[in-house]
Amino acid sequence: MVSCGAVQSFLFEYDTPRIVLIRSRKVGLINRGVQLAILAYVIGWVFVWEKGYQETDSVVSSVTTKVKGVTLTNTSSLGARIWDVADYVIPPQEENSVFVMTNVIFTLNQTQGQCPELPDDKTECGKNNSCVPGYVSTHSNGIQTGKCVNYNDSIKTCEVFAWCPVEDDYHIPKPAFLQGAENFTILVKNNIWYPKFNFTKRNILPTINSTYLKNCIYDSQTDPFCPIFRLGKIVEAAGQNFQEMAVEGGVMGLQIKWDCNLDRAASHCVPKYSFRRLDNKDTAHTVSPGYNFRFAKYYKDSSGLESRTLVKAYGIRFDIIVFGKAGKFDVIPTMINIGSGLALFGVATVLCDLVVLNCMKKKYYYREKKYKYVEDYEMVSINEGRVRCFLL
Repeated sequence: MVSCGAVQSFLFEYDTPRIVLIRSRKVGLINRGVQLAILAYVIGWVFVWEKGYQETDSVVSSVTTKVKGVTLTNTSSLGARIWDVADYVIPPQEENSVFVMTNVIFTLNQTQGQCPELPDDKTECGKNNSCVPGYVSTHSNGIQTGKCVNYNDSIKTCEVFAWCPVEDDYHIPKPAFLQGAENFTILVKNNIWYPKFNFTKRNILPTINSTYLKNCIYDSQTDPFCPIFRLGKIVEAAGQNFQEMAVEGGVMGLQIKWDCNLDRAASHCVPKYSFRRLDNKDTAHTVSPGYNFRFAKYYKDSSGLESRTLVKAYGIRFDIIVFGKAGKFDVIPTMINIGSGLALFGVATVLCDLVVLNCMKKKYYYREKKYKYVEDYEMVSINEGRVRCFLL
């Protein structure tokens, strides 16, 4: 005997329509297309191009340099003079850089005393009360004494207590004083270390012998691994003119790139050199261009009088910049990238729906057709859905 309530419950369960989700074929094709794109990204970009199966490390580097070259100058103030490394490399050693003097302004035989200041709009004077004793401006060569004295036959300036005669750097020698610096050479010795893999190497490769090193000059085509560089070629490779740059100086970058795949033989880990100018050379902004500094050489005669030669040196500073990374196979990054790739496949469906339902021209059509409502009856209702309950 079956109760009426049980029959009604049974029929209610099977009479209720169920919503069946039926995807459009185009949506399915787009979904598979997105999945193929994700697969191509994971394999092509992550694993092949970016080598996602490798552990990586950054380079640790040290650099030493050695400049060679001799040139001759002949001027009225200095006469004929030979210039070698001890004269134009200042200081002899720097960290990861080297400065080569290319132009210079000498102020010879300076002694401490009173002399007229260089004329400008702040130092020219007409009488003593326009000069202030003890006054020092930012660009002063000394301390004003309060007197107005003759600078020449037509100009008077305030007298200063300074190293006299004061430096006159209004006119920079052009062409550059050391034009021959274009042919100087620089030897760059670079040692690198990848601590994570305990891998070391230097830019003087094992295939380079002493005979080759004495005769080679770097050339990107014929001698790409020679560590000796001609200064003129460095500047030229950066798209600059050496003789123009030598007048007021500048900063050049010599870049050494070490990108090493340590899954291959160590012989494939080699340096790649490139060059660029680092200081801003903008023809629209010509205030304080180039690179220069001052230093002095001091002397004392037999009477104890101290004098000096003031040197304002213009030149090119070569900064050696080393960068790069090394990679080697490791299980952990490999598994992480595989897991990330598999996770992206789950995003494919969501991404496909977002594109199809929001970005495509027929988005309203797809939105309407994405889900179809199908009435699925497991059991046909009796007497138009009404059930009579027979009690036995």
